Amino acid sequence: MLLLGLVVAGGLYSAFAPKPATAAEATSNDVEAGRKLFLVGCASCHGTNATGIETKRGGNYGPTLVGVGAAAVDFQVGTGRMPMAQTAPQAPRKAPVYTDEETRQLAAYVASLSPGPAVPDGEYTDIDKANEEDVREGGELFRSNCTACHNSVGAGGAMPGGKYAPTLKGVSAKHIAEAMITGPQQMPVFSDDVITPEDKRNIIAYVKQVQSQPNYGGLAGGGLGPVVDGLFTWIIGIGGLVIAAIWIGAHGARVKKK
Repeated sequence: MLLLGLVVAGGLYSAFAPKPATAAEATSNDVEAGRKLFLVGCASCHGTNATGIETKRGGNYGPTLVGVGAAAVDFQVGTGRMPMAQTAPQAPRKAPVYTDEETRQLAAYVASLSPGPAVPDGEYTDIDKANEEDVREGGELFRSNCTACHNSVGAGGAMPGGKYAPTLKGVSAKHIAEAMITGPQQMPVFSDDVITPEDKRNIIAYVKQVQSQPNYGGLAGGGLGPVVDGLFTWIIGIGGLVIAAIWIGAHGARVKKK
């Protein structure tokens, strides 16, 4: 019975474990080059073996990278979030420090440590294949799963503890897919069992279509919702009326009469 249980557990793991980077995606030269880059730019926080470095208080300078896969590295390094310039509640998006080739090599090295999610391919990111119905379904999925943090048009929003959901404007389809797969920082992981690759592609297609639409109503206020619209109305609209009323009162006929 014990042997049978081990066989069943091994078979289930092989069937449902995250897809690792394959030899066709990364060569031994890429892995070795990535290891050298890692030791120079990443080991000071994540450890020489990528297992993380703990502080005396039980925290860590950098978490373990064993099992995060190539997708997590490609997202964090490709968006410039890593290496992190300074300790903060959240790593901001900035200009990447590493080139595309160096990012690929770093991802190959981390992927070689343990199986993990691979960099998403066209199944996730080829939004040109999405038709109107696909985009409509992607919009429904986005509004159901993403708008609570990212806003209905992907403009982002504030969160507790000094953290925030970043804007999705200008983010590539690959990096959006990687964020859904890996769940960076406070974002939950949306595995392929929860949201299929096709549905992820449809969500990305919806986000890109919304961002490309013109603002038919004029000034959009950043697309951040009714709070921003209300502030704009009170400060600019009513503020302008108050200034106009003061000017009229100061330049009226009765004021000038001696």
